[in-house]
Amino acid sequence: MLSPVTDTDGAPFWEYTARGELRVQACGECGEPRFPPRPCCPHCRSFTCEWRPTAGRGRIWSYVRPHPPLLPDYAAQAPYHVILVELDELPRIRLVGNLVGAPGAALNSVTESRVRIGARVRMVPDPGTGLPQWILERP
Repeated sequence: MLSPVTDTDGAPFWEYTARGELRVQACGECGEPRFPPRPCCPHCRSFTCEWRPTAGRGRIWSYVRPHPPLLPDYAAQAPYHVILVELDELPRIRLVGNLVGAPGAALNSVTESRVRIGARVRMVPDPGTGLPQWILERP
């Protein structure tokens, strides 16, 4: 499976998700949240930042169901769902991840009939990689 590629600005995001926390970078001056993480606030141009905890809950804003051919590590689990999640507390922040049936479940563990725009989800870290994954709040 793929592992996150970290950089200085995004490293804290991956450290928090590996611990089961979903945090979003925010400007230390004006408080504006931003994702993906970056060194400078696009609103006030400050270089200070903080990592704010979120509840890790949201709704499916969009999704796609990839089919082979894919990266070799993912081809055996295709088709599966990649979702774009709009966070409850920060509706302008949208995160991409896989929809799975349970923490650590296979990528293809959710049937297509259960996926819909607007469905409520919560973040769970993949036990092997720490990547944020999402499960339905109403299984």
